[in-house]
Amino acid sequence: MPKKRTTRAKKSTARKTARRTSSAARGGVPFRTVTPYLAVSDAAAAIDWYKRAFGAKELTRMPGPGGKIMHAEVMIGDSRVMLSDVFRGGDTGAPQTLGGTTSSMHIYHRDVDKLWRQAVAAGASVTMPLEDQFWGDRYGKLKDPFGHNWGLSFKAKMTKEEMERKRQQAMAAMAGETHS
Repeated sequence: MPKKRTTRAKKSTARKTARRTSSAARGGVPFRTVTPYLAVSDAAAAIDWYKRAFGAKELTRMPGPGGKIMHAEVMIGDSRVMLSDVFRGGDTGAPQTLGGTTSSMHIYHRDVDKLWRQAVAAGASVTMPLEDQFWGDRYGKLKDPFGHNWGLSFKAKMTKEEMERKRQQAMAAMAGETHS
């Protein structure tokens, strides 16, 4: 009589199958459904920084006029990020030229503390310390040298009751700050 598969074995097989989903299985599309595209003031330096800070792997680099990068792709974990230098007449600008950015990138990572230290050592500015948050993540925010915001986190193990208690404490603290 064949052995009955355990739930753990079924989940493991499902994860392996999901990881094996190739671009052919996605209709030849090598990307996830949404792929960020960053405009930077020095794409070559940004690629090097993303390698040091987040362990990115460079996939594509297309040279443009004047030594600029017209298009590049890096892989961070299982996700592609596209980027390019800013070009005159283009419809996007780098955060430095815009005076800020309207978006933030987010990385979930098993060893978020290690990735955090790596990014800070590479020159990221801390905008929100990496801490255990009331919503159950170990979360913090960084700004890269090119002006883009990055959230880094990992899901902490917390019961629903603990999460609710911490949420209430955080809301009470916020209410106290606004009324002082």
